[in-house]
Amino acid sequence: MSALNTTALKIISSGKGILATDESTGTMTKRLESVNVISNSENRLKFRNILFSSEAMNNCIGGVILYDETIKQKVNSETISEIISKTDTIPGIKVDIGVKNLSSSKEEKITEGLDGLRERLNEYFSLGARFTKWRGVYKITETLPSKLAIFTNAHALARYSSLAQEAGMVPIVEPEVLMDGSHAYKECYKKTSEVIKRCFEELILQKVDLKGIILKPNMILPGNESNEKINSEQVAELTLKCLTENVPKEVPGIAFLSGGQTEVQATENLNMINLKNNSNFIITYSYGRALQQNALKYWSNNQDDINGTQEIFNHRAKMCTLAAKGQWNKELEKN
Repeated sequence: MSALNTTALKIISSGKGILATDESTGTMTKRLESVNVISNSENRLKFRNILFSSEAMNNCIGGVILYDETIKQKVNSETISEIISKTDTIPGIKVDIGVKNLSSSKEEKITEGLDGLRERLNEYFSLGARFTKWRGVYKITETLPSKLAIFTNAHALARYSSLAQEAGMVPIVEPEVLMDGSHAYKECYKKTSEVIKRCFEELILQKVDLKGIILKPNMILPGNESNEKINSEQVAELTLKCLTENVPKEVPGIAFLSGGQTEVQATENLNMINLKNNSNFIITYSYGRALQQNALKYWSNNQDDINGTQEIFNHRAKMCTLAAKGQWNKELEKN
């Protein structure tokens, strides 16, 4: 068993999942301003550190994805990586620098950040990070995603993954087919399959150790502007079919993004996927908003009530971990 595989398994085993706190300053500003909190480095750290020092970190969270600002911050002379590591949770880091328009299209995006990445990875390793994240995004319309978008983002994800492993860190490979749009679930299934298949072709081509990665995909869902409705059983069956057909068995685990679902929807669908999971993959969560939003709303009105904020976060993390074990039900949400 390689060191990379050991790290990957530690992050996602025993029902543990990943807390994504890697929102850029711009995105975090929007979230704080939406609950009438001033966005500055002090407030961003204050909220995030409440989560990092919660009980859920010991029981539910196997890894935390950080942003460049956060991994370099300290609380009472202690680094954020040290605070996270004390809970036996592994610190990670987002290493892409965001999306830009694909040169030949204003509708599609390419993720940037490969220039200087080797040096940044070495710096992040020295700051305590042991896994990384890079997100590619794909839009569904009648003609999208194009082959160009699928190929270029897959190539970037593979190059990033190779460099991350060279630096001794587990790459999270995140090809997100967006929920935005009016597309049917069958179209989401088709396009997600194409995207994931091409990603692994590139990963293999660039000799990435598949036992030392974590895949972070979307679930198979209809577009958020579609009138189509499917239940959690259908979501689970389609999602598992997509994964088993396109993800090599060497991959140790899959940590789903919530992708615009509500907190309870993301939990219910994850639970059903695990109830029906007959694959070799560990299947868990890598949620940002679906773990934090209720805690953020509470904290915005009660910034001195750290325990109350943590109780809300602990509950949400517990629900997600139960779902990662296939042990969740709606009655537990009331407790």
